Amino acid sequence: MGIDPGSAVTGFGVVERDGSVLRHVAHGTLRLPRAVPLAERLGVLLSGLGGALDAHRPDVVVVERVFVARSAGAALVLGQARGVALASAAARALPVHEYSAAQIKQAVVGHGAAAKPQVQAMVKALLGLPRAPASDAADALAAAICHAHIGGRLGALLAAAGGRPAHPRARAGHGGGRGFVLRRAR
Repeated sequence: MGIDPGSAVTGFGVVERDGSVLRHVAHGTLRLPRAVPLAERLGVLLSGLGGALDAHRPDVVVVERVFVARSAGAALVLGQARGVALASAAARALPVHEYSAAQIKQAVVGHGAAAKPQVQAMVKALLGLPRAPASDAADALAAAICHAHIGGRLGALLAAAGGRPAHPRARAGHGGGRGFVLRRAR
């Protein structure tokens, strides 16, 4: 399940991979009420994500890493929404993987600076959907597709190299040598 956290709208998308074939399972958006205090909005998000996680029971959760925001206040609220997404998955003992927006766009569209309509169109095409999902849901589906592609390749690479994840909950997509460890054959 991919999650695109937002302070007003959070998207989620579920895909299933069978070998090299991806299948759409579900997608949607959680709209947070603006007229209520932040704590109540985050409570709505917690409940909505919990419901989606419990309904679809994913094997892994993918959350987009956020680097930019319009302002410090927006970044703080977005970080809190992201924290709810991470905590929702952790409370269910689900592994969480994180990718930057550029990594997700690169994996789905072919270049890391793709515009939202390009992501929507590629998600529609890759999953054989009758119409493009809303942009927040498309971003979440793109995150799930990214992990299905990248995570599968990492798993194959690790198996071929005799390596293993540094920790069962290791996160893919981190630079600096963190996340997965490849061991040399002796």
